[in-house]
Amino acid sequence: MKKFEDTGLLLARILMPILFITAGWGKISGYAATQQYMEAMGVPGFMLPLVILLEFGGGLAILFGFLTRFTALFTAGFTILTAFLFHSNFAEGVNQLMFMKNLSIAGGFLVLGLVGPGAYSIDRLLSKRKPQAAIAR
Repeated sequence: MKKFEDTGLLLARILMPILFITAGWGKISGYAATQQYMEAMGVPGFMLPLVILLEFGGGLAILFGFLTRFTALFTAGFTILTAFLFHSNFAEGVNQLMFMKNLSIAGGFLVLGLVGPGAYSIDRLLSKRKPQAAIAR
């Protein structure tokens, strides 16, 4: 059963960050337009490098299982924040769906933050290399 869980977590880590990696890359390639959009929505444009770092870098970290718990929890908070900042105008039909999509994504990241990356991850490799502390008696 443990192998099935680890395989499922790997699959989740492959699927979950796809949106973030592609969105982060899109922000890199369309930097000026993204910065203008952020500013039009009341978010300072100087924050764009941090957004790119979280979406692209954090997406890759989740994909490879590196700093998984921290990155997943931080990404969940970011996703909820972006739901309120960019998708809370329900008068525009698509925003309600985008808002709920963000909440669903955040839920998935919360679960990943709680259970960890599974066996097939950089985090697991690094934890196996750390020397075990001697237990003083």
